[in-house]
Amino acid sequence: MSMKAVSVISGDSLVLRGRPGPQGQPPKERILHLADVTSPRLGNASREDEPWAYEARDFLRALSVGKEITFTSSFQLPPGEGDIPRDLGNGEVNGVDITNESLSHGWAKLKDLKREATEDDVRRKGLESEAKSAGRGQWNPHGPKARQVIHSMPLDSQGFINEWKGKQLDAIVESVRDGTTLRVRLFMPDGEHQFVNITLAGARSPRAASKQGEVSEPWGDEAKFFTESRLLQRTVKVQLLSLPTATATPFQINGSSSPASASIFIGIVLHPVGNIAEFLLGAGLAHLVEWHSGMLAPYGSSEKLRAADRAAKEKRLGLHANTPAALALTKSISGTINGAGRAFEGMVTRVWSGDQVSIGTKDGKERRLLNFWLHVNHLLANRLSDPKQAYYAQEAREIDFIRPREGEYEERESATIRVGNQNVNVAEQLIEKGLASVVRHKRDDEDRSPDYDKLDGGRAGLNSCNGFKRLGKIPAVVDYVAAGSRFKIFLPKDNQVLTLVLGGIRAPRAARGGSEKSEPYGNEAAEFATRRYMQRDVEIEIETTDKSGGFIGALYNKNENAAVTLVSEGLATVHAFSAETLPWAKQLYDAEEEAKKALRNIWSDYDESATRQPEAEPEEDFGARKPEYIDIIVSDVRTKNGFGFSVQILNTEGIASLAQLMRDFSAHYQNSTPAPGFAPKAGELVSAKFSDGAWYRAKIRRASPVKREAEVTFIDYGNQDTIGFADIRPLDAKFRTLAGQAHDARLSFVKLVGEESEYRQDAVNRFRQLCDGRKLVANVDHKEGSTLHLRLIDPADPTTADDPLASINVDLVREGLASIDRKGCKYLSSYSQVQKKLQEAVAGAKRDRYGMFEFGDVEEDE
Repeated sequence: MSMKAVSVISGDSLVLRGRPGPQGQPPKERILHLADVTSPRLGNASREDEPWAYEARDFLRALSVGKEITFTSSFQLPPGEGDIPRDLGNGEVNGVDITNESLSHGWAKLKDLKREATEDDVRRKGLESEAKSAGRGQWNPHGPKARQVIHSMPLDSQGFINEWKGKQLDAIVESVRDGTTLRVRLFMPDGEHQFVNITLAGARSPRAASKQGEVSEPWGDEAKFFTESRLLQRTVKVQLLSLPTATATPFQINGSSSPASASIFIGIVLHPVGNIAEFLLGAGLAHLVEWHSGMLAPYGSSEKLRAADRAAKEKRLGLHANTPAALALTKSISGTINGAGRAFEGMVTRVWSGDQVSIGTKDGKERRLLNFWLHVNHLLANRLSDPKQAYYAQEAREIDFIRPREGEYEERESATIRVGNQNVNVAEQLIEKGLASVVRHKRDDEDRSPDYDKLDGGRAGLNSCNGFKRLGKIPAVVDYVAAGSRFKIFLPKDNQVLTLVLGGIRAPRAARGGSEKSEPYGNEAAEFATRRYMQRDVEIEIETTDKSGGFIGALYNKNENAAVTLVSEGLATVHAFSAETLPWAKQLYDAEEEAKKALRNIWSDYDESATRQPEAEPEEDFGARKPEYIDIIVSDVRTKNGFGFSVQILNTEGIASLAQLMRDFSAHYQNSTPAPGFAPKAGELVSAKFSDGAWYRAKIRRASPVKREAEVTFIDYGNQDTIGFADIRPLDAKFRTLAGQAHDARLSFVKLVGEESEYRQDAVNRFRQLCDGRKLVANVDHKEGSTLHLRLIDPADPTTADDPLASINVDLVREGLASIDRKGCKYLSSYSQVQKKLQEAVAGAKRDRYGMFEFGDVEEDE
C-alpha cells in the first residue's frame, strides 16, 4: 500500500495519508508504527523529552515527510484517538527501507525478539551493531546536546514580542488547528526550543472541528488540509508581529504584578515558496483580515494578500463560490479601465482643490482626476489652489478606479498622482504635511490606492489626534463659529486651521442659507457662541476625531468650558453617550439640571413632573424561585444601550383577546386625523403609527414639544421607535382595558459579549437564530420590577429531554458568545446546579476556542 507521510510522531511512528477525496475533500489518515524497533519519546508540557528524542524524530521527519511511503502491515492495532487506524509494519521511501535507515544511523533500537530470527532480523542486528561501534545517533558517547524545550507560551508575551518582532526565526510547524492557526516550534538563537501558537496575519480561515462529533464550518476542513499538506512538520521562517489584544492589567489577574500570558501571537509564516496566508487567500480558503494591514505594511505583504483575495473572488473560489461575480472590468487596478489606459503622463493645468486636479495630456485633452484616497482638510486645501502653493503638481499617473456617477456628483477618475523623477506620491506628501487624512475602507472594499498601506501608516500633522492629546491645552484663536458647538480654530504656533466640535453636547443646528431652516434655538446658540468666542484667544483640548476628520474636544475661554456654558444657558443638551468618558461630565449634567429648573431656551416648555422617576421598589428577593414555566415567543430584540428583548406569553386570554382588539383597532384608526393641538406627555397611552403603516397601542417614553416627536414603546410587542406627533392619536377608552401583552425580559444568569467585542454581532445573530419565530418554553428565574429574567428552552432541541438544565442561555455560553453574569445576577449563587452547568460550558468554550475564546482566555475576572 502507498500513502504520503504527513508527520512523524516519534523516531518509530509516522502519520500517513491517502490521496484527496472527490472535490478536494481531506483524505483519511492511518498511523504506521515501525515493527521490531523503538525510539525515544518526545515530551510535552508535563514531561521532558527522553534523551535523543528530538533528533530521532527529526531524522525520520527529514527522511519521510511529504514523500510517498510504500508499506506493508504485519499486524493491525486497535484504532487510536479519533478512530484512526494503526498498523505495525515496515515501510520504504524511494526504495529505501525506513527501519534499516533508522538503525543504521543510530536513531532506533531493536526490541528483544520472542521469535526465531529471520534473515532480515540478522541484517538489522548487524546494522545496529555497526551504529554502536561508530557511535552514531543515540550511541554517541558524548550524549545529547543540552537544550531547554518550553511547551507553554512565553510568560512575558509583550516582552517576547518586543524582543523578536519582525525578526525571522527558524521553526517547524508541529500542528495545524485550522487553516490559519498553527503551533510551531521556534529554534531560538540560544538553543532553546520555544513552542508558540500563531494566527496568520492578514487571513482568517473557517474553523475546523477539533474533535470527533463536532461539525466544521464550511470550507474549514479544506482550509486545514490545505495548510497541513504544505506546512505540517516542514521547516519554515516565522516573523512575530503582534498580540491579538492587549494583555490583562495587574488588576485583572488577582493582584498579580505581571501581565497575563497571551495564548497566541499574530505573525507571518514563510514557506520556502512564499507566505502561506497568500496561498490560502488565493485558493478562497480564508477571508482577508483588513485590520492587520497596518502591521503587515512594513513587510510589503498587504498588497499581495489583497491581490490574492481579489483573484479568488473574481474566480469565485472556495468561500466566494456563492457570492456575486466581482465587477472586474470596473474594479481592476491593472490593464485598462473602461477602455482607457491605466497609466499616463501629463501636466497639471488646474488645481481645483487639495484632492482634485485637471491634467493636460499629450493628445491635447484634459482629464479631471480625484485623488480618491484622501479626505482633504478643505480650509487648507482651498489655499493650495493658489499656484504658488501648488508646487507639487507636475505629472500624473495611475488611474486606479472610476467612481461612477452618484446623485449630483459626476463620474470621476480616481488616481494615484506622482511627481518628479522620484515618482513621489502626492497623497503621501499631503498626509505628511497634515493637509489630508486617509479614506477609511470597509473590509471588502478593494477600490484603494496601491500605496494604501504607506498612506495609512504615514498619518501625521492635522491627522495626529494622539499628538494633540499629548499636548494638553493648546493656545488658539476662534477663526469662525459655524454653529453653537462647531468652530474653526486657528493655531498660531503651527499656522494651522482645524475644525473643533465640542464633545459631550449637542447644540441645535443653525440655518446655513436662506432656503435652509434652523432647528429651534439653533440660531440663538450660534449667535451666543459668536458673541462670546469669535476672534477670542482661547485654549482647546483634543479628545478624539469625528468621521469627517474634524476634532472633538473642549474649548476654554479664561478657564470657562464653552460646552458647560452652552448647556447652562439652555442652548445645548448633554449627549449622554459621548459625555460619559469626559472628565467634565458631571459639570455638564449639573448645568443641564440648572437650565431645566430655570426653563431656559430649549427647556422653556420642560415639565419636570412628566419625567419624574417612580419611587424605588422594595428590596428584591434574590433566593431561588420555584419552577415557573411559561410558553413564550420573542417579539422584539433590542441591542442599543445593552441587550434585552420582549416576549409575549402564549396560551393566555390576553393573547386571544389581542387578535380581536387589533382587528377593531386597525379599522378605528386607519383613516383618523390628527387631533388639533394634541401634544402627548411621558407615560401616556396612545395609538401610534409604526413604520409598517399600521397603528398599534403605545406608551410615551419621552416627548419633545420642540421637535414635535416622541419616543414610544409599543406595549403589545415591545418595539421602540421615535414617532412624529402627526402619527400619534389619543387612545380611545375602549382599547385601554386589555393590559399590554409585551413583557420586558433578559437572559437569566448570563450576558452577551460586550458591544466593544468583535463577536458582539455574532452573539446577537445567534440569539435571533435560536429564538426568532420559535415557540419557546421559559422558566422565570427572577423578577426585577417588570423585567422577567428568563431561562429559555427550545422544546424542539432533543437534549432538553435528557438534560433538565439544558437551555439557550447555556448554549450561548458554550459557544463563547456569552459569559456568566456574576455582577448583574445576584441570585446566581441560589441556583448551584445551574451555576455548575454554566461553568462547564465556559470550560468547554475555552478548551475548544469558541467565540471570544478563539485567541485564548479573555473572560473578565469578576
